[in-house]
Amino acid sequence: MKNIAKLAAKVTAVTILVCASGVLLHGQQKSVSVEGYVLDSACAFTKNLEKPISRECALTCAKAGSQLVILSDDGSIYWPIAETMPATGQNARLLEFAGGRVTAKGKLYDRGGSHALVIEQIAAAPAKK
Repeated sequence: MKNIAKLAAKVTAVTILVCASGVLLHGQQKSVSVEGYVLDSACAFTKNLEKPISRECALTCAKAGSQLVILSDDGSIYWPIAETMPATGQNARLLEFAGGRVTAKGKLYDRGGSHALVIEQIAAAPAKK
């Protein structure tokens, strides 16, 4: 019985530490503003585009299942993600902007060179000259 009580205490302590670290990490995410083109992720990588080929192309790919991303002027790719669990795709939110420029504000998550953005606000941005 003592062993079970010790095990339960250890599991509780570990659970508290994991939850606390999750809260700390969540609080450390920085809010950013990203400006760039909305295009499908496959073209962003395979075609090395600086901007989408066309709105129709981005819409066709998105409707076929390709995830839309934001390609910033410096070439960084931002993957729109949901903050909720289970996670949900963000294409429906980005479809109206497909092929165009946006300014998106939200929480930035970086990992292994990848950028993910929980979009809190998004609006059309002026065309780049």
